[in-house]
Amino acid sequence: MTTPEAMNNYQNLAIALFIGLALPPALGFGTGYWVTKESADRKVSEAALRVGTTICVAQFASAPNYQERLKEFKALEYSAKRNALEKGGWAKMPGEEKASDALKDACSGKLDALT
Repeated sequence: MTTPEAMNNYQNLAIALFIGLALPPALGFGTGYWVTKESADRKVSEAALRVGTTICVAQFASAPNYQERLKEFKALEYSAKRNALEKGGWAKMPGEEKASDALKDACSGKLDALT
């Protein structure tokens, strides 16, 4: 037969075990010190898109007749803007055969925001 004192010790042990197993992952993931593969892949993709967008805008801006082309670009419709970016090669990154749709959309948005 178990004494009340022994039961209390078992309860304390169970609580300590639960806290010891649950607290580190909660703190690690909650504070961002630990990440899952999915969240790391998502952050890498977001960073690559930001960098690609910056490169696309820079390539567009460094080509001849920038101001004139920008006016023409802003007058285009959505799908025509994507086609223009691909045709001009501004959204194509080194090593890629063609530009991604996400990059063309992001670059188009940045170019539309320019004055």
